[in-house]
Amino acid sequence: MRTFLITFLLVAILSPVTAFAKDFGNGVTLSEETAISAILDAPADYVGKKVKVSGLVIDVCSTRGCWIYLAGDRDFEKIRIKVTDGEIVFPMEARGKVATVEGVVESMELTREEVIKRRKHHAEEKGIDFDPASVTSGETVLRIRGLGASIDGV
Repeated sequence: MRTFLITFLLVAILSPVTAFAKDFGNGVTLSEETAISAILDAPADYVGKKVKVSGLVIDVCSTRGCWIYLAGDRDFEKIRIKVTDGEIVFPMEARGKVATVEGVVESMELTREEVIKRRKHHAEEKGIDFDPASVTSGETVLRIRGLGASIDGV
């Protein structure tokens, strides 16, 4: 009996965390993973295509759970995963966990006014100050429209 308990505890402790992953939306079905750095380096090669990426969840929408930021495979890079409100709700405890996400790469050209509106909204979500004068031009936003995800340990 003692040997069984020790074996059981060792298996439970040494089991990969992915054994406790939770799926969201359609889950993840693609077998090939794309590096976030590859998408950021050559976005035109990926826009409109379905990809599977993974990384550490570094931020979660605190209002609706409708987006997460995944850290890239290189330092200081990240990509936003946006999902349709209510279809997938990422839990706040996803922050700091590893996520694998499947979705379609999107590129959006935003005017200066759209950038101001977007950043103001994000500042309100985070409860931080925002100065519209800090935005001097429009920008291109690259993101993934999330269709499914699997997050370890939530």
